[in-house]
Amino acid sequence: MPPENEGAELHYRALERLYVSAPVNRVFDSKLEITGKGHSRLTFTVTKDVFHAAGAAHGTIYFKMLDDAAFYAANTLATDRFLLTTSFNLHFTKPVREGEVVAEGRWVSGKRRVFVAESRLIDAEGDEIGRGTGTFMRSRMALSGLPGYTA
Repeated sequence: MPPENEGAELHYRALERLYVSAPVNRVFDSKLEITGKGHSRLTFTVTKDVFHAAGAAHGTIYFKMLDDAAFYAANTLATDRFLLTTSFNLHFTKPVREGEVVAEGRWVSGKRRVFVAESRLIDAEGDEIGRGTGTFMRSRMALSGLPGYTA
């Protein structure tokens, strides 16, 4: 593998460790995979613990899954700084009940200060259940200074 690909792979694995290290991710049964430059895949298990009164997952769960997938897809292009979500639009297309949901993230544009990425949610039946687009900007926080990133 050429050196630049090795560096990218190290960055991707470090982003996966960063995801695991975030305290909020202990609340959700989920796993992040960085599948390549500008691409991420999260697998979530949705349980009744996150349901609203009508028996389906609350919208905050959609946001969490969509934002994380888009964020990590964008952060594959930023190897020095942690990105921050500055805006996020989401669309619900189908209620989520119990089961596995996959969130796929894809970088769309931006390489310096502001990044745009999109994501979609796929349920266990293979149906798209939600879609989102986010804008992310570089923070002042160096990735190398975050404990999860530098395992």
